Amino acid sequence: MRFLSVFLPRLATDRLLRRRRGAAPEAFALYARVKGAERLTAVDARAQKRGLAPGMAVADARARCPALALAEADPKADAALVAGLADWGRRFTPLAAPDPPDGLLLDVTGAAHLFGGEAALLDDVESRLRALGFAARAAIAPGPALARALARFSNTRLVAAQARQEELDRLAASFPIDALVLEGEALAGMRRAGLRSIGDLLERPRAPLAARFGAQALTRLDALTCRIRDPITPRFEAPAFIAERRFPDGLTRQEDLAATLTRLASDLCPMLERAGVGARRLEAVFYRVDGAVKRITAGTSRPLRDPARLAALLAERLSAVAEEGLDTGYGFDVLQLSATEVESAVPPQTAFVAPPRGGETDEDLGDLLDRLGARLGLRRVLRLHPEAAHLPEFAIAAVPAAFGAPRPHTEKCAESAMRPLRLFERPEPIEAIALFPDGPPLKFRWRRVLREIVAFEGPERIAAPWWDDAPQQFTRDYFHAQDKNGQLFWLFREGLYGRETDNPRWFVHGLS
Repeated sequence: MRFLSVFLPRLATDRLLRRRRGAAPEAFALYARVKGAERLTAVDARAQKRGLAPGMAVADARARCPALALAEADPKADAALVAGLADWGRRFTPLAAPDPPDGLLLDVTGAAHLFGGEAALLDDVESRLRALGFAARAAIAPGPALARALARFSNTRLVAAQARQEELDRLAASFPIDALVLEGEALAGMRRAGLRSIGDLLERPRAPLAARFGAQALTRLDALTCRIRDPITPRFEAPAFIAERRFPDGLTRQEDLAATLTRLASDLCPMLERAGVGARRLEAVFYRVDGAVKRITAGTSRPLRDPARLAALLAERLSAVAEEGLDTGYGFDVLQLSATEVESAVPPQTAFVAPPRGGETDEDLGDLLDRLGARLGLRRVLRLHPEAAHLPEFAIAAVPAAFGAPRPHTEKCAESAMRPLRLFERPEPIEAIALFPDGPPLKFRWRRVLREIVAFEGPERIAAPWWDDAPQQFTRDYFHAQDKNGQLFWLFREGLYGRETDNPRWFVHGLS
């Protein structure tokens, strides 16, 4: 295992100074109110040269450096920046994690050769961060705790993968006990006991150390010396299927981005085919030269591993994002395409008889759903499903088309086809006139317009669900009615006169 740790010693001040390029103050520091007093929490390099340090009172700092520029500390903004930098770190490896409050951890096992080796990778990481305006030190070691300590407490940047345990112990022995990253009380106890370095701990028997400072201290010590595996928690789960292209000059045109996504889809599909799966969700990540990271995602209505179909879907999604505004800046130098969700997919059965020319197939419908989903979102593309309910408003349900196959055609479905073309979600009350209380309507007023009925068909009686204990559940008598202007309505009278109510009410439930 190989881990790369990045230490950003001036993260808090660099965050604000990046916005002031060309107008940097003579000295700059952040402060916060601690126990009623204003104290420095971070200083930049110029302030440090003038003898300022975190923990110093603001009044003392101003007395020592009158030109000191101050800003209030913002730990939330710092944490958000570390998370954003972890996203940026995914250009080197999918396993990138924030290491708060001022670092990153990357699992670069098997990835360093893509960047010319581990030494070249360290140079690349540091130079890119410096170009973004961050002071940074990076180190690679067999364990994340050792790499973290190297970046913070040592000038050694690289520990060989074949290093023996004696060499690792000798290297760790020079670190201060702060490298253990323990809670304050355990650390203070070690200082009171005269323990200053990791070497002091390694020279002593383990049992007394555990009894006095806790088992956690030994666990951290073993992680620091790589005696135990100390995995990192990546910010995002590493996708099993990923393809990547790099461009030294960066891409800025949408056509070039779409063409690259097409090539990435061609690289990705053989991986899916070998695993016998198809993509249900894709994620394309664009790494911009200035460190910004853009993402687009697209879902599919069925498992897909056809490069042309995936490319068309991504192009549609890219166009939608570009219409909303895709800031390319100085260009994207790394593009990654991954299948974040996959599903088992069997090869299509080859038929002896060719399909009819010009006829629509399930594949055509799937392509249409995917393209609509890329524009609108797959959950917004709906399909009507018949339900086992005789009340009209519950007989049809609209469900996302991508998450369920069409249900078979049933008698209930055929019955539903006799319903009006447009069924209101809620029946609208009307004022109706009939010759007798349980007869068909002659006239009715709907939306302030009086309608005169010239023809009708019905009634179709629909009883209230007997298993439903809700009160005021009345029988409905439905009528298809046509007014003198030729408009078709679907009306119903609620309640049987004399048996359920003495004052039945009328509603319009749909239009044909």
